[in-house]
Amino acid sequence: MLQRLIQVYILAIVVYALLSWFPGAYQTGLGRLLARIVEPFQSWFNWAHLGMIGFAPLVAILVLTGVQYGLQYVQILLLNLLY
Repeated sequence: MLQRLIQVYILAIVVYALLSWFPGAYQTGLGRLLARIVEPFQSWFNWAHLGMIGFAPLVAILVLTGVQYGLQYVQILLLNLLY
């Protein structure tokens, strides 16, 4: 279930990043909702930029993917201990 929540959060980050392509999209209801959900985590990675291009969403997704793989590893270890 936790892995599914991480997948949904990654999707939210992708949609939030895509909103930057559309003028005024951050001011819509969806844009404000996603900002409240995504910005607190993504702000940890605001150092990841090259000139005017920000890579914070990409770094955030990579970190969450690493967490997912870690959870899968722990799950496999626990299943091997039980059986």
